[in-house]
Amino acid sequence: MKYLALRIAAAALAPLAVLNPQAACATDTQKYGHAAISGSVEITQLDRISITSVGKGPAIVLIPGLASPRAVWDGVVPDLAKTHRVLVVQVNGFGGDDPRANLKPGILDGIVAELDGYVMRNKLGKVTVIGHSMGGLVGMMLAHAHPGDVERLLIVDSLPYFAVLMAPPGVDPTPAMVAPQAARMRDGLAASYGKPLSDAAVAAQTRGLAIKPESVVTMTAWARAADVRVTAQAMYEDLTTDLRPVLGTITTPMTLLYPWNAAGPTKPMADAFYRKQYAAAPNIRYVDIGDAAHMVMLDQPEAFKAAVLAFVEQK
Repeated sequence: MKYLALRIAAAALAPLAVLNPQAACATDTQKYGHAAISGSVEITQLDRISITSVGKGPAIVLIPGLASPRAVWDGVVPDLAKTHRVLVVQVNGFGGDDPRANLKPGILDGIVAELDGYVMRNKLGKVTVIGHSMGGLVGMMLAHAHPGDVERLLIVDSLPYFAVLMAPPGVDPTPAMVAPQAARMRDGLAASYGKPLSDAAVAAQTRGLAIKPESVVTMTAWARAADVRVTAQAMYEDLTTDLRPVLGTITTPMTLLYPWNAAGPTKPMADAFYRKQYAAAPNIRYVDIGDAAHMVMLDQPEAFKAAVLAFVEQK
C-alpha cells in the first residue's frame, strides 16, 4: 500500500515542478475550449474563476484539477452539450489566464463561493458536478457547504484528504501536522516563478501523471501555461483541507472514478485504497478505468467519455 500511495502522490504532485509562467500563452482552445461545438459560448469572468457555458438543458459543472485548463474536458463537452448546459470552470491563473484574486489565499473557498453564487444568480437549482483531482475536492466542498446546489457528484481521482499520501505508514495526518511541510513546498514552488526548467527536468517530473507519451505531451503543455504562484497556493490549500470529518454528512450521491495500470497501482491495490478513503461516504458508487494514470481522460479518452456519459445518464 505504501507503493500505491507514493505512486499516486507522484502523479498528483508531478506538475508542480514543471510550471513555467514565461511559456507562451495558452491557445484559445485551452482558454475557452469547445472548439468542436457549434453555436455561441458564453463566458463569465469572476475573481477566482471563469466559467464558459455551452449547450442548453439541465446544468452540468466541470471543474479541472491543479494547474489544468478547462481544455481537460474537451473530450466530453461536445457530447454533454447535446442535451445539457455545460458550465466549464477554469481557475484564474491556469490555462494562461490572469491570476486576478488568486495571488491571495482563499482560492478553494473562493471557488466554492463563486460557484454557489453563479448557481443562485442563474437560478439553476441543483446541478450535476464533475471534478478532477483538486476539482473533485472542490466538488465535495461545494456539496458539503451548499447541498442545495449539487444534485450528484462525479469525483475523478481525488481524495477527501490528499495529505494521507504524505504520511508515513501507520500515521494518520492532520492539517496541523502537514501545514509546515506544505508551507515549505508552497514557498519553494512560488519562488521558482520566472525560472524555466530544462526539458530533462520536465520529463523527470512528469513521470507517473500519465502513462501514454501523447498524454504527457499534452499535460506538460497545460502545466507550463499555469501561473506557478497560483499553483503553489492552491496546492497548499489542497494539502491542508481535510474533508474526512464531514464526509459522512455529505448525502449528495457521489461516484468515484479512479485509474489503475499494470505498473501500479494495480486494480486490487486501487480498489482497496480508494474504498478505504471513502468508507464513510453514505451514498457512493465506484468506477475504475484500467491502463490509465491520474490524467485518465488523456490516457483513455474513449473509456473516460463512456464513464462520464454513463454517470450523467444514470437515474
